Amino acid sequence: MKKISNNKKLIIAEKPSVASDIAKALANDFTKHGTDYFENDNYVISSAIGHLLELVCPADYQVIRGKWTFTHLPVIPPHFDLQPIAKTEPRLKMLNKLINRKDIDCIINACDAGREGELIFHYIYQYSKCKKQVQRLWLQSMTKQAICQGFENLRDGSEMQNLTDAAVCRSESDWLVGINGTRAMTAFNSKTGGFYLTTVGRVQTPTLAIVVERENKIKAFQKQTYYEIETQFKINANGKIYSGKWFDENFKKSDKNSNEHLKAERIWDKKIAEQIIKEISGKNGSAEDSSKLETRISPPLFDLTSLQREANSKFGFSAKNTLAIAQKLYEKHKILTYPRTDSRCLPEDYVNTVKDTLQKFLENNNFENFSPFLVEKIQQIQQKNCQMISKNANNKRIFNNAKISDHFAIIPTPPNEKFKFSTLDEAEVKIYELVLKRFLAVFFPAAEFLVTQRITSIEKHKFKSEGKILKVAGWLSVYGKDDNNNDEENLLCELPDKNKNVSENSSELKTLETKPPARFSEATLLSAMEGAGKMIDDEELKAAMAGRGLAFLLMTLLKGLGISELVQPELTGEWEFKLAQIEQGKLSRREFMQNIAKMTEKIVNQAKSFEMDTIPGDFGTLQIPCPKCGGKVLEKYRNYQCENKNCDFSLPKILASRIMEPAEIETLIKDKILPDVVGFRSRLGRKFNATIKLVQSDDEDSKGVFKAEFDFGENTNNNENSADFTPPDFSDKTPLGKCPKCQQNVYETDSNYVCENRYVKVEKTTKSSGKSAKTTTKITNKCDFQFPKLILQQPIDSKQISLLLKNNKTELLHDFISTKTKRKFSAFLKLDKNAKLEFEFNKPEKKEKSEKSEKSEKSEKTEKSTKTKKTKEE
Repeated sequence: MKKISNNKKLIIAEKPSVASDIAKALANDFTKHGTDYFENDNYVISSAIGHLLELVCPADYQVIRGKWTFTHLPVIPPHFDLQPIAKTEPRLKMLNKLINRKDIDCIINACDAGREGELIFHYIYQYSKCKKQVQRLWLQSMTKQAICQGFENLRDGSEMQNLTDAAVCRSESDWLVGINGTRAMTAFNSKTGGFYLTTVGRVQTPTLAIVVERENKIKAFQKQTYYEIETQFKINANGKIYSGKWFDENFKKSDKNSNEHLKAERIWDKKIAEQIIKEISGKNGSAEDSSKLETRISPPLFDLTSLQREANSKFGFSAKNTLAIAQKLYEKHKILTYPRTDSRCLPEDYVNTVKDTLQKFLENNNFENFSPFLVEKIQQIQQKNCQMISKNANNKRIFNNAKISDHFAIIPTPPNEKFKFSTLDEAEVKIYELVLKRFLAVFFPAAEFLVTQRITSIEKHKFKSEGKILKVAGWLSVYGKDDNNNDEENLLCELPDKNKNVSENSSELKTLETKPPARFSEATLLSAMEGAGKMIDDEELKAAMAGRGLAFLLMTLLKGLGISELVQPELTGEWEFKLAQIEQGKLSRREFMQNIAKMTEKIVNQAKSFEMDTIPGDFGTLQIPCPKCGGKVLEKYRNYQCENKNCDFSLPKILASRIMEPAEIETLIKDKILPDVVGFRSRLGRKFNATIKLVQSDDEDSKGVFKAEFDFGENTNNNENSADFTPPDFSDKTPLGKCPKCQQNVYETDSNYVCENRYVKVEKTTKSSGKSAKTTTKITNKCDFQFPKLILQQPIDSKQISLLLKNNKTELLHDFISTKTKRKFSAFLKLDKNAKLEFEFNKPEKKEKSEKSEKSEKSEKTEKSTKTKKTKEE
């Protein structure tokens, strides 16, 4: 009798949701084992959670000490090891057990159909040391029909080898260039002292190059004069007037490749423009219309950045000013949610809260300071809007937990019944109205426009006119638009059905000038990199946009070192082309990696052999004179230095891995202090903040030399016992409260809040034999009470210290940043019994109570169901 096989196939998807979809498509008899896998008689279905493993250098090639020096560079191991990503290691272990089950005889790769999906599966398979057969499920769609068809046409794993090679090449080349480039540039910038982490990456660095290239174009831009012809036409049949702009019908978009300022409507020779006007003057012609319907959905809710941009565009508010206003609306008036957010969505369970917020607006009639239209709109649309909110409950543009970090989008909060909007000033009303209108508009349907284009022909010349008619206002009704309510300037008068003859009524020659290219926004930078062959992710975008100063410095360094491979955005596209060739079997993995190894060696060798002072750059001059000789202070690659060769004034451009911008150095020279500077990094890679002071050295070898020093506040003990130490003068300062240790006054200094008893002068008289008595003055610390003004990157203002001294506790502060997780958190500051600072975290009592009540309800239900079962059994 033939033995029936009990062997099964293991299907590994890239995400749990895909695994679930596959299980539903294949059969309805799967047993679900928690959140780990599905199983029936034929299949076990599980999934990764994105990448579960990362590349590491083999142990024999790892550098424990001196990895930030040139000693051990380049690092080009003959092979790579794999290391579990700590966050998802339990998932990897579970998959490893499933892969090595004795009843599993085949593994089906159901990860996403692409290079990254192939890499995710390949690393899991390689790490498990599995030798079982592999098949590939290749899906173009996630419909049930597509999944079933995919299983009917499973590919053998060997067919995917080229794709696997391309995926592994991409991963390993990113590692080689990123690790070696970053360590080499860091070693170069740090070899004269300090530690300056200089990150380099295959995508990040070309992205920076694009930003710098745009900035250089702006600097080098020279304006050009051009002309446009705006003509008024009269419809002969009814005498109505409309305007049109001349354009060159033979213009080709390819013409712009030679000059980006070329456009169909621009004329570069004034004589030609004047001749065109002369030729059409008083002449007859004809016109033809073409129309199409366009829809436009409302913009998403505000995060801080988009609110700052909108406020700048509409009111000219600076980003700093907008944040300050929003913070005041949040903290003082309590009518706005937390503004420091990067999310533009709301929690999925926030639907009822939104409805309640609108209801509160109806109940609060204190809108004296608002535009009458907005007051009327809030009152008119509340009921209608609640219905729209219900319809949008599943709209991921609005309610989406996946797009919420620590905070959600900025929206209005229900106003207190006693609150009067008349207490808001003009700027606060403007910001609040922006948020309120966006909040209302997001739930409305799309606006619909009828867009008409009219081409008028006179003699051999063409003129273009465009009109836009609002047919359905949709969300624009929140902004005062109604259906078919259109501005005259956007309308085109209708042409007669039969007689479409027109005549030139008047023409205006406009003299205009070209404008420099706009600086990159996040959206335009993403588009630029997409065109270079690679879509950058959020982290790369943030790194590129974080600071143009760092970008200029890195590009100056790479170009100066002659490392052109990393400053050409085309590098990304070239790599993508070669990786595509590997996928097609036209280029071997070995050849590609050999080229990458050579490029890596060049990067390191160029940095090793280059002299620091020979790097040229396009640097500027500070607007403040040298504090020592009055000469000009020049910006150079590594420092800010006086132009006078006989003057030794020089300040480093990089302090503790942070580039100091020209404006910051100007402030430091002028005020001799730059308080509360954030973003420094120690040699061990730890972040810290400090105040910088400009001091002159007292050392014999360098007396009078200016230098920048860190002031951490709590380290003042180091100098308090020196003969030259001068204690702070509190005579003209207002005390913040009483010291909890000695009951003397507490005052604010540049970097700290200190007890006045910290600085007590004690005079001591001593006599020597045969000599007169000598009196010395020493500073004694009778009380050590002192707190810094900056705690975990959260500035602590004097108001909070006063509350702390009076009530033993501050208000809830929101912007502390954890040194471990790097995440923001909120907490109260309080004093313990020894007058030491500690955190107290806000515990929402209502939530706890509701959780307890839910637990008790569940237990009651369990007891009831148990009793019911017993009764049935009896």
